[in-house]
Amino acid sequence: MRKHPRTHDVIIIGGGHAGCEAALAAARMGCRTLLLTMKLDTIGLMSCNPAIGGLAKGQLVKEIDALGGGMAKATDRYAIQFRRLNSSKGPAVRSSRAQVDRQAYCRYMKSAVENQSGLSLKQAEVEEMIVKEGIIQGVKTDTGQEFFGSTVVITPGTFLNGLIHIGLESFPGGRIGDAPSIRLARQLKDLGFTLGRFKTGTTPRLDGNSIDFSKLEPQRGDEHPIPFSFSTGEIEQAQVPCYITYTNPETHQIIRSGLDRSPLFTGVIEGTGVRYCPSIEDKVMKFPGKDKHQIFLEPEGLNTVEFYPNGLSTSLPNDIQLKMLRSIEGLEKVEIIRPGYGIEHDYVEPTQLKPTLETKMIESLYLAGQINGTTGYEEAAAQGLMAGINAALKVQGREPLVLERSEAYIGVLIDDLVTKGTKEPYRMFTSRAEHRLILREDNADLRLTEKGYQVGLVSEEQYERFKAKKEAIERELSRLRRVRLKPTRANIEMLQGFGASPIKNAVSFEELLRRPEITYQKLKKFDFEQFPEITAEVAEQVEIQIKYQGYIERELDQVRRFRKLANLKIPSEVDFQRIPGLSNEVCEKLTNIRPLSIGQASRISGITPAAISILMIHLKKLGYIEGAGHKEK
Repeated sequence: MRKHPRTHDVIIIGGGHAGCEAALAAARMGCRTLLLTMKLDTIGLMSCNPAIGGLAKGQLVKEIDALGGGMAKATDRYAIQFRRLNSSKGPAVRSSRAQVDRQAYCRYMKSAVENQSGLSLKQAEVEEMIVKEGIIQGVKTDTGQEFFGSTVVITPGTFLNGLIHIGLESFPGGRIGDAPSIRLARQLKDLGFTLGRFKTGTTPRLDGNSIDFSKLEPQRGDEHPIPFSFSTGEIEQAQVPCYITYTNPETHQIIRSGLDRSPLFTGVIEGTGVRYCPSIEDKVMKFPGKDKHQIFLEPEGLNTVEFYPNGLSTSLPNDIQLKMLRSIEGLEKVEIIRPGYGIEHDYVEPTQLKPTLETKMIESLYLAGQINGTTGYEEAAAQGLMAGINAALKVQGREPLVLERSEAYIGVLIDDLVTKGTKEPYRMFTSRAEHRLILREDNADLRLTEKGYQVGLVSEEQYERFKAKKEAIERELSRLRRVRLKPTRANIEMLQGFGASPIKNAVSFEELLRRPEITYQKLKKFDFEQFPEITAEVAEQVEIQIKYQGYIERELDQVRRFRKLANLKIPSEVDFQRIPGLSNEVCEKLTNIRPLSIGQASRISGITPAAISILMIHLKKLGYIEGAGHKEK
């Protein structure tokens, strides 16, 4: 075994979305970083659909950008259609989504990691971790090399003991055409980690030259695209439509005819699938009364004929896949370029992690992405970014970065995983965030840029832009509180023209903007010459903060009250088994998860308010907390 002569600060295993963010973050923070991947040509590759964002996922991408990550910038550079979802609803549930040129995105991320100072790349399969006395030392590869590092981040995606299914044919693979990582999965189990098995899948890829688009309904993007990155100016990339079609009763009958050769329905696939993104065969069987399902035909890029039929994920045999597709309007003569398939992979039960994503069992070992039981590019990238940041901070002897649930969707994601675990592939939704009104897409930079700057990921230039935006918002909010509108005849007529009731006395512009009929743009018409020139972003923030002020203040008050609980730390030496009054079940859960605070303990499934009271009384007796405050012993 050849030892690599240089010791690294951070070693990243895997070059997917989590691995790219982790590697870029660690290197940009000044750490000597090594990225090991099985195939350099597929760094940052979108294995499934050619899209970034979506409901709640858009928030994750914006937060990654605010902290200094790369996904949003890559998306803006090569997105070929932008759409803001739920645009007619309140700001708490609005989310951005973009179709992306799949190969161009991959080339962008590969170039980003190749040209990042302080980051080295090696193509090799990691077969073994070097662990001594419970501390990670480095890794061994299939090329006969040992690489030593202070910290290691594992981001294997679906490659961890991956098994691909097409009909009743099964073969090892991390992605079709790529080998799985089997020895690493075996070692994790040998080290004592609890592993589970999940299933995901993808659709067949279609030849666009064989699709009859004249029969299909085009779905165009937003006329004025809103970028993902707060540093992006105008979107210059050409924009193209997607297309909508539907399955029908004939399609469903063809699917049912192939279930005797479906790995999902014959028991070949044992892993738990993604409930919120089921295969087409699953949808047909679970909703027998529904005679059609919507399909979105998404272009894979500007310079390819491949289309991704979103909504047709399947692991049916090849012949059934082709028959099924050709029964759909517009696809009567379609040809399959690549078949759809299901894939099973191992994951590590995420309650075995700290909120920093460091494992509890092996010091300085971090896990990120689908290995933690998640699904989706955005969830993986968010974890990769946080794992890379915390690995770098550990090397530098600095305090870790842990985002609270009230600070970011990323905080919700990680807290859900490490506190509650998951029994199915975890996907982010706005409903998972109890403070979603203050965790909006539009204010991700206001929430997180400061933290990104403090850890060293946000550049001086970006930070100065952020400060200027923040100051502009505060100035305009202050101005609107001061400036008043008088009840002149012209002003009253203009109000009535907007559908608003007249005023009898002078009112501030802030009070006017609270009215549902009045927007910031309408407000400008009352005093056009006096209104300052501000960006659309600043105007949006001003309007949201004024219109939703009462709700936002109520939410912030809840956060402040809950933070008192969250700040009551539970010392690592506390023996839960010795606390009188706690049930065996509660003791077992507290011992396994080892919550860091009363707040985290209260979110563990099955931990009752009564158990929390007993725990707090015990900590108070031991002198760890006093009254509403606390002190560390």
